[in-house]
Amino acid sequence: MIIIMEPNASEEQIQNVVNHVHSLGMRTVLNCGVIQTVIAAIGETPKYSTDQFEILDGVRKVERIQVPFKLVSRDSHHDDSVITVRNNIKFGGDNPPVIIAGPCSVENEENLIAIAKIAKECGAKMLRGGAFKPRTGPRMFEGLGKLGLQFLDVARKQTGLAVVTEIMDVRDLDLVCEFTDMLQIGARNMQNFTLLNEVGRADKPVLLKRGLSATIDEWLLAAERIMDKGNSKIILCERGIRTFDNKYTRNTADIAAIPVIKRLSHLPVIFDPSHATGKWNLVAPLAKAAVVAGAHGLIIEVHPDPEKALSDGAQTLNFDNFKLLCRELEKLVSVLSPVKS
Repeated sequence: MIIIMEPNASEEQIQNVVNHVHSLGMRTVLNCGVIQTVIAAIGETPKYSTDQFEILDGVRKVERIQVPFKLVSRDSHHDDSVITVRNNIKFGGDNPPVIIAGPCSVENEENLIAIAKIAKECGAKMLRGGAFKPRTGPRMFEGLGKLGLQFLDVARKQTGLAVVTEIMDVRDLDLVCEFTDMLQIGARNMQNFTLLNEVGRADKPVLLKRGLSATIDEWLLAAERIMDKGNSKIILCERGIRTFDNKYTRNTADIAAIPVIKRLSHLPVIFDPSHATGKWNLVAPLAKAAVVAGAHGLIIEVHPDPEKALSDGAQTLNFDNFKLLCRELEKLVSVLSPVKS
């Protein structure tokens, strides 16, 4: 951490800052320039807010040198982490992008199995589907709960696809772990610290979605919390962020976050074009853009009849459009493969 003093800071003010740093168990290195003094604080600086130093007399500003997310940072783990899910499904590194497909909400067993079979036929490795759904309005469809989990389990056994579903409440953790292969932390729960702590203690891979208005640092710090509790099997998911313009898209798709994450962190990152756009006819172009940007996978909403879907039908692909997208993605990946190698 670098503490930059005001040009007119007195010797007493400088010494008070040095003493304060020492009182926190850190050491200091002073660089006394012609115009101003810069104090380097060395030690466990991530434990302390920059505000704690900026309020001291004579301090102009404080800057961090190291990122606060040490465990998920590429500085502490130079090689790409490859996260393995059941059936040897690998996210990250030089592995091809993994397709996760399924409905927004689990509606019934017959519908889900039909979707799962199409997903597998098209090359998807995992089935998504919400058993518990976070909805803004209290009278909207909020999922089938345990019954939905049981339907996911039936589809998993019939198709061999691994299953990912959202966990919303720590009280449901054991139940959700029983029926799924990967836990999803949704955008609204990215900073639910109690939930992050508990999935950090679970022996399941975690799909961590970016919050609606979360910065990249906040997103990585959420991953840091999970890893700090012992679970390093984390896959990050960019799903678009809320900005000032929602007339033409549900969210703003931050494609740039994919290469940024790959530079900052060793964890794999995938993309959700369904939530990022909110429009089914934008899903395919954004999915392809994400693969070109280096995404390690895609999570896509699919339904046999999106017009009748109980949630998020507007952003959901029907079977024909999903098949077409998978064919296009296969060609795209084949073109990109020599570049990656």
